[in-house]
Amino acid sequence: MSTVAYGILWLLANGVGRLLFRYRVGGREHVPARGGVLIAANHASYVDIPFVGVSVRRRMWFLGRQDLFLPGLRPVIEWLGWIPIRQDRLDREGFDKAVRLIQDGKIVVIYPEGTRTPDGILRRGKPGIGVIVAETGCAVIPAHLSGTRDVLPPGAKWISLHPVCLKFGAPIDFSESAQRSSGKEFYQHVSRTVMSRIADLGQVAPPEGPVKRRTAALSRKAE
Repeated sequence: MSTVAYGILWLLANGVGRLLFRYRVGGREHVPARGGVLIAANHASYVDIPFVGVSVRRRMWFLGRQDLFLPGLRPVIEWLGWIPIRQDRLDREGFDKAVRLIQDGKIVVIYPEGTRTPDGILRRGKPGIGVIVAETGCAVIPAHLSGTRDVLPPGAKWISLHPVCLKFGAPIDFSESAQRSSGKEFYQHVSRTVMSRIADLGQVAPPEGPVKRRTAALSRKAE
């Protein structure tokens, strides 16, 4: 996509966000004016993508499920910056593209939870974000979106005009952690740390660990 076309779409989407959804962004100073970086945000609605996309003036690319859009729309959405990712395994093609973009000085956005939360509660992040950090050495900027689930919750057919806010946090540098651990251990550390920072930004509960989830499930069965 040309810079002019992207700029026009950015202005239109930003204007709609501010006019209809009272869209506000905090912490823009944490997003560098240049250089490759990975933005990690919570995922509650399909409209998360455009709201993150117009949060700063730099162009962004987004990792998303390969079945996210209808087949006929795929070329157009990829033209806009979508990187399709398979969910059944680690998609090397998609992740390699994200790595190349970051190495070329671009911004890539990932939703570590992997899919939309069905109830608004943060889910544990998947290890894919750690793979990208390990291969690029890039910083991760956590981001929390509030209000998007009210705009378009899972299963809804119509958009509601609800205020939306996005907060960026300070970049997380994992270079020291990469010297102490690697592989699966490092990937999980990156994922847990990022999701914890996202929770802090939104002042919400962090994702539950597997032990807590099993305990809660057993408690519900006993009731």
